[in-house]
Amino acid sequence: MNDQLPGRHLSKSPSLAERALATLQQFLHVEAISGIVLLAAAAAALLWANSPFAHSYHDFWNLLIPLRLGEFSFVKSLHFWINDALMTVFFLVVGMEIRREIHEGALSRFDQAILPVLAACGGVAVPALVYLSLNAAAGRDHGWAIPTATDIAFAVGVLALLGKSIPGNVRVFLLALAIIDDIIAVLIIALFYTGGLDPGGFAVAAVGVVMALGLQRLGFGSAYAYIAPAFIVWAGFLVAGVHPTLAGVVLGLITPVRSPRPEIEPPVIRVETALHPWVAYAIMPLFALANAGVNFTGTQLTDGAQFVTLGVALALCAGKPVGVIGATWLAVRTGWCRLAPDVTWSGVCLIGLLAGVGFTMSIFIATLAFTDDRLLDAAKLGVLFGSLISVTLGLGFGAEYAQRRRRLADD
Repeated sequence: MNDQLPGRHLSKSPSLAERALATLQQFLHVEAISGIVLLAAAAAALLWANSPFAHSYHDFWNLLIPLRLGEFSFVKSLHFWINDALMTVFFLVVGMEIRREIHEGALSRFDQAILPVLAACGGVAVPALVYLSLNAAAGRDHGWAIPTATDIAFAVGVLALLGKSIPGNVRVFLLALAIIDDIIAVLIIALFYTGGLDPGGFAVAAVGVVMALGLQRLGFGSAYAYIAPAFIVWAGFLVAGVHPTLAGVVLGLITPVRSPRPEIEPPVIRVETALHPWVAYAIMPLFALANAGVNFTGTQLTDGAQFVTLGVALALCAGKPVGVIGATWLAVRTGWCRLAPDVTWSGVCLIGLLAGVGFTMSIFIATLAFTDDRLLDAAKLGVLFGSLISVTLGLGFGAEYAQRRRRLADD
């Protein structure tokens, strides 16, 4: 079960292409439904945090949960185990998505990948500048990366609500853009949201990676065999001062994309397919339930916190579309790229609007950017408002766009 086995030199057969297409379709289907589940979890968190039982919301997530191995004891809050441990599985799936897309998906060819890459770069740079234009003050400026990522589940879910009138290439463009956003977000977390780095931790993580690669070389196919190496990588990153969830990305990127036998799906597809529903229907909603609960009456939007909320919201619902659409227009206008078949400028505008739905990754980055609860709650409010506005604008524009396409098809 590694890249050096005989399957490495097999050409891509039609059956492999069909399996890849089926995987993409299943991915889009799961993401579309999970967007609704995610919305329900976020709504439940807000209701809980603003109910007469609001005090129990934070008390519950701050419950201490011990991990004991013999005489070793590691005690952390339930919130930590969700944000720093369970979300590692989320990032593992992200890493596998990136690995698969680079191997045989929208990012496998330079001419296909360059346009969404440039669009994603615009969609990262402009929101960061919008945020910093309102929050250049020390302390608040740490949140510049909060509005830079796109929530795949919500964005694809909105597209699903618009029906089949939306061209397939528009969906692929949005998916590629969101995946590249994830890559940039991972790099941002690794480079800008880490503590003091401990080389010893990296050495421990390297041991875990070598163990995982060794098991692949020996042909171990059971996922259970990789639990110990994965835990070692996670613990190494935690000790090193790098956010431990990035261990999931590393493990996802080294997952083999080829199988020793053509009739067997590659490990990256098998594992991603098995984990994706758990991530979409359990881990992400649980993360939303634990993090989206902002008490509206208790949040103090004073002493600059109001600018954090405004900056995040504007960066998502305005900066993101301007960045995505502007970078795409510039790339096409200069002749560097061209739009894919059936992708019109109206489709690009729809993609830009939906790219402003940040939510999961934005809230995650907010928890890394701010230790001050007042600024963190302000940032979460900005994420919620900005994402809600983006969904509303995307649905409104998308409905009109889909109706126009249906009229043209009828004529």
